Amino acid sequence: MAKRDYYEVLGVDKAADEATIKKAYRKMALQFHPDKNPDNKEAEDKFKEASEAYEILSDKDKRQLYDQYGHAGIENQFGSGGFNWENFSHRGDLNDIFGEGFGGIFESLFGGGFGGRSQRSSNRGEDLQIELSLSLKEIAVGAEKTIKIGTKEACDKCSGSGSADGASESCSQCRGTGQIHQIRQSLFGQMQTVAECPSCRGEGKIIKNKCPKCYGEGRMGKVKEINVKVPAGVEEGQYIRLRGQGNIGPRGGTRGDILVLIHEKQDDVFEREDNNIILEYPISMSQAVLGDEIIVPTLTGSVKMKIPAGTQSGRLFRLKGQGIQGLNSYSRGDQIVRAIVVTPTKLSKEEIELFTQLKGHDHKRQMKPGKSFLSKLREYFS
Repeated sequence: MAKRDYYEVLGVDKAADEATIKKAYRKMALQFHPDKNPDNKEAEDKFKEASEAYEILSDKDKRQLYDQYGHAGIENQFGSGGFNWENFSHRGDLNDIFGEGFGGIFESLFGGGFGGRSQRSSNRGEDLQIELSLSLKEIAVGAEKTIKIGTKEACDKCSGSGSADGASESCSQCRGTGQIHQIRQSLFGQMQTVAECPSCRGEGKIIKNKCPKCYGEGRMGKVKEINVKVPAGVEEGQYIRLRGQGNIGPRGGTRGDILVLIHEKQDDVFEREDNNIILEYPISMSQAVLGDEIIVPTLTGSVKMKIPAGTQSGRLFRLKGQGIQGLNSYSRGDQIVRAIVVTPTKLSKEEIELFTQLKGHDHKRQMKPGKSFLSKLREYFS
């Protein structure tokens, strides 16, 4: 099957800049990563395809060759078998894309280096996943949370051995190796494969006298508290890996990890656009006409802001550095304030008389349409 266009794979225009390409790749990596799609070959293929596209388009020289000659121009960048994880040269970008603590989600593919999936012991404990909902105010400056989670811990009766008397014997099927050799017939003749021993599950030993409390597993269920430090600037869908805090493995096995999935609560006042914050603030007609100084709420308190005379409804004001702190960065986004002129609906007799007088002056002014709010907003973010 013919390769898809790399720009099409990432869903970006051919004129896309480096930041746009990285953002598109990050979105696809979060969506299709195998950790989020276990046993889903289609998702894994899409993740690999997106990584291949990012490898080429994020490199200036490779991208130039691809733009000029297409896939034929970058054939020699990969081996005869095509792209594999050893060709991925941008692992250093992962902290920029996922942030510190998020790059570990690639380990299931990279392993300790770039050599494919890491092989884990059969008695390694399971990874656990828990969801953590954060407000925009918490995301803006970072947070530390204490969460209760159910885990499997070492049995206190047998100290995690699974044996009532502490004794075990070598597995007779694999002779203590934990592996069995199998001969299979294939198109190329007989092939020998090595598999985990089904009798001892790769441990190489058998427990005859099982612990009556944990039934030989060496672990029991327990609820414990964990502390999660959340850096400022995290986003919906990202997750933090807490290494070695998941389930302990059977019979003294190693611990799994805990994955803390980030959810962003919807705020009643603010809206988020990357690291910028948008706020709609109502002002009166007199404030708009004559100007005023108002107190504007921010994610970390409140600030004074000047409304100049003649402010039109929908006008945008930028408060520098009042947005969200970037992930693993000292820079902060801005707060965009949209002034909304409120038209009063209930008027006193005196107010009606004043507005009637103003109405006579309004006929002298020519009203013309202007730019839409979205156009103005795009200019602020460009």
